[in-house]
Amino acid sequence: MIEVDARAAARKRGILGALGLLAGVAVWQLAPLPGQAAAMAGIATWMATWWLSEVVPIPVTALLPLVLLPAFGIEKLGAVGANYGKPVIFLFLGGFLLALGLEETGLHRRVALGIVARVGDRPRRLVLGFMAASALGSMWISNTATTMVMLPIAMSVLTTGPRAEGDDRLGPAVMLGIAYASSIGGMATLVGTAPNLVLVDQLRTLFPTAPPLGFAQWLLFGLPLATLFVLGGWLMLVYPIFRVPASGSGVDPRAVRAELAALGPWRPDERVAAAVFCAVALLWVTGSDLRLGDAFTLRGWRGATGLRELGDGAVAIAGAVVLFVLPSRERPGESLLTWQATSRLPWGLLLLFGGGFALAAGFGKSGLSDAIGSSLEGLAGTAPLVAVTTVCIALTSLTELTSNTATTTLVLPILARVGVAIGLDPRALMIPATLSASCAFMMPVATPPQAIVFGSGRVSIGQMVRAGIWFNLLGVVLVVLLFRLLGGPIFGIEWGGLPAFAK
Repeated sequence: MIEVDARAAARKRGILGALGLLAGVAVWQLAPLPGQAAAMAGIATWMATWWLSEVVPIPVTALLPLVLLPAFGIEKLGAVGANYGKPVIFLFLGGFLLALGLEETGLHRRVALGIVARVGDRPRRLVLGFMAASALGSMWISNTATTMVMLPIAMSVLTTGPRAEGDDRLGPAVMLGIAYASSIGGMATLVGTAPNLVLVDQLRTLFPTAPPLGFAQWLLFGLPLATLFVLGGWLMLVYPIFRVPASGSGVDPRAVRAELAALGPWRPDERVAAAVFCAVALLWVTGSDLRLGDAFTLRGWRGATGLRELGDGAVAIAGAVVLFVLPSRERPGESLLTWQATSRLPWGLLLLFGGGFALAAGFGKSGLSDAIGSSLEGLAGTAPLVAVTTVCIALTSLTELTSNTATTTLVLPILARVGVAIGLDPRALMIPATLSASCAFMMPVATPPQAIVFGSGRVSIGQMVRAGIWFNLLGVVLVVLLFRLLGGPIFGIEWGGLPAFAK
């Protein structure tokens, strides 16, 4: 039976792979576009089809530009390969290495348990505690890693002590709260989720003279958004969606405290890892000049020291190197972070980054972005709020079934050209689209955290869809309203026309 299923799956992959290739060839041959633009459209169709169907692992599809762009004369191999080593990729790599350092020392578990213990043991407050801990963790490490940290803690708490009325509602609320907050927290910082880093590089590539997105600048917008999202989502989970009781859930409050006490006092390795992480975070936040409109500018350390080329990626790698160098007090002969631990790094995601950047560069080099933008000039005059809302709904819906990283990589160059075509600051479409790509909450396949908690057996597909619809709507509303309110003063968005860098 297993062999039959394996053969059927292989046959299905073969058919889907062939259809993706044929779709790409059809677009190349039939699209009313000039030569290289038509070829680029075919390549994008082929890659998008394979990304959607996962005929081969997503990172494998991301390698296709290394072959196809030079083959069609769109870009030389050296130029294509440079996309796989962009600074933003090293920022993500450094961030993951720092996260591994926290995991190796066990600091991540202490922080998560501490937050939950302080929030309290009452059912509703327990949901909030797990959501707060998950959101805080995913601001700095991947949402997948955050969920994997929180899940066993939640399972331990939920299965300890006598069962009572309300457990069937508390379990799904806690599990979905962890999954959703792990995605929401990543929206708060530039390094919290992959689409944010895609946006940074796309802006730098497409609009070289545009003001760069600084870490502190993003935090000024992302942190209020994530905070309101977590609080609003918590209220929806514990009241209208699951009606979690105020008390009497049967959860033993001693479970969390016992696990936290079992960790003992802070160990030396934890203290050193925390110091390194805090130093890196401080350098990230204070590196760039912080501009609040034209009235106030807080100078960052790069400008003050003249080290303007020392970007966030270099800071992250420096912090990771320190973890590799500093000796562990608890593991004699080893460093705080060992090379063996890097086997858990998502190397495939780094390839996906590079492939996406190469694809985006191909859009511009081939003239496909200009062709798409020209075809949309008839949208000029569309109300900015309508355009932003439409983009948020589209990205939220699309990423229910696709990789948010791959989707933003494909869509952002197009949205940039659309913004220019309709006379709207392209950032007014690109930033909300990036945030909305992290707001897919209905399906287990939408994000790894949702797949993980679905696999726990405590959440049904019906419960996830029912709760996800409300979270999707809340995400669209918060992104649109907050961006319309804060986008101008924080990001310098010009709602009345094109900024100088886009003309």
